[in-house]
Amino acid sequence: MATTMLKLRTNLADYPVTAAMRDGRVTSPIVELDFCGPKAANNAFKAMLRGEGYDAGELAIITYLQAKAYGKPWTLLPIPISGRFQQHCIAYDTDRAAIGPKDIEGKKVGVRTYAQTTGLWVRGVLQHEYGVDLNKVTWMTIEDAHVSEFHEPGNCQRLPAGSNLPQLLYDGELTAIMMGGDMPKDSRIATLIPDAKAAAKQWYEREHVVPINHMFTVHDDVVRAHPEAVREIFRMLVESRAAAADALPDIFPPIGLEANRKALELAIEWSFEQRLIPHRLTVDELFTDLTAGLGA
Repeated sequence: MATTMLKLRTNLADYPVTAAMRDGRVTSPIVELDFCGPKAANNAFKAMLRGEGYDAGELAIITYLQAKAYGKPWTLLPIPISGRFQQHCIAYDTDRAAIGPKDIEGKKVGVRTYAQTTGLWVRGVLQHEYGVDLNKVTWMTIEDAHVSEFHEPGNCQRLPAGSNLPQLLYDGELTAIMMGGDMPKDSRIATLIPDAKAAAKQWYEREHVVPINHMFTVHDDVVRAHPEAVREIFRMLVESRAAAADALPDIFPPIGLEANRKALELAIEWSFEQRLIPHRLTVDELFTDLTAGLGA
């Protein structure tokens, strides 16, 4: 008797680690992932969490932690889709006075949204490595969070929609900006954290953590009704990542719950400290018995 193929609406962007799944080199006989999300996966995070648009897909780690804290029906698989060191992701304009991390206290710093994962990791480093009092910074944001229940802390202010963070920096309206891969390549831009690459290397040698950006998630209905499909999705993710091994950085977030436990604990703790989640979560409640055992 033929097995019915389960088709899942999936939000997953095209990265080296997902390329083999998206181009058909890695497939499953029982589950088909319909890659119906936008080119930039973050543009569908709201649809994943505020509607019924998807059955599976990637979520930024802070978006997932907020979703879990507010009771959204999604479960993690223990495999990061992306991750990187973030020390280079806050910058200032060198045409103005040279500054260091503590100099942003009492000043305005721009970030797309307070709940952006880059912001989570950068603020945590600023606080714990450089003694920055995050409550003394005014965080200037452009967008709201993907999770509707979240409200920004009182030291956040909203910029007009469509604001250009680099231009506001050059105009002197912001002291620093936090951006990821979209940070402008401009001679005026310098990292707020001195020698950011070396600082990241030293931090990793001490902490042995690669900050997680995105992880793969599956809707709870699928986890309950189709555990075999969940196992297949994880297998496909692992095989697709293996196919891209030569294209990955030397240091990349590992596979498996225990291998990622410290990074997830840190993300939870810093999220709570920064008032991104209303209460502390445990790493284990992010997974079910099924997904916790994957990759073990």
